[in-house]
Amino acid sequence: MPTDADPSDSALSVQWPLAQPWPLHPPQRLVVLASGQGSNFEALVAACRSLSLGGQPHGGQRLAAQVVLLVVNNPGCGAEARAARLGIPCQLINHRDHPSRASLDDALIAACQQAQADLVVMAGWMRIVTPLLVQAYPDRLLNIHPSLLPSFRGLDAVGQALAAGVQLTGCTAHLVRPEVDAGPVLVQAAVPVLPGDDHSSLSARIQRQEHAILPLAVALAAARLAG
Repeated sequence: MPTDADPSDSALSVQWPLAQPWPLHPPQRLVVLASGQGSNFEALVAACRSLSLGGQPHGGQRLAAQVVLLVVNNPGCGAEARAARLGIPCQLINHRDHPSRASLDDALIAACQQAQADLVVMAGWMRIVTPLLVQAYPDRLLNIHPSLLPSFRGLDAVGQALAAGVQLTGCTAHLVRPEVDAGPVLVQAAVPVLPGDDHSSLSARIQRQEHAILPLAVALAAARLAG
């Protein structure tokens, strides 16, 4: 079943799990971590506000999630500007101000706890997290990665896919474990590598699928906790 179909694509991307009714769960408070432009952050905010995240109105209540805080590590990044436009509180925790990854994660944990986060979503967070953060939010810390994991872990997954000459790549939303780009898969979307694709064109098509699967991954993670 196609997800977020783009008529310019000669082949449609495919999402797993397939489109389905949203699992109902109590409203979730989301904290998003981002380092760059923040397009996944904005897609998640839009899904929350449109009620596509968390189910349709039920029993007089709207079972929707809410992004309560954006945390960025790069001052002046695009995500920071998006938060201002969307009216979402934004906190800068600059990794350059911390002597270690553990120190950075301590600051992240404090910010997430102060925001009363139910789920923490790494949406383009370009820092390797330590077990401190994973253990503080067990099965409540999510990541989005531009490959079909376990293939092409780490930096520049799109470049890795192009260099390998694969005909199919995609993106994965998963629960985070201490190992880089590892953990139980929540949702994946497969994206064909088309003739003539370069880094820019393939990245753009993968990113469209990231925007589609990340809200579903958040809903599924919440449903796992509630179940």
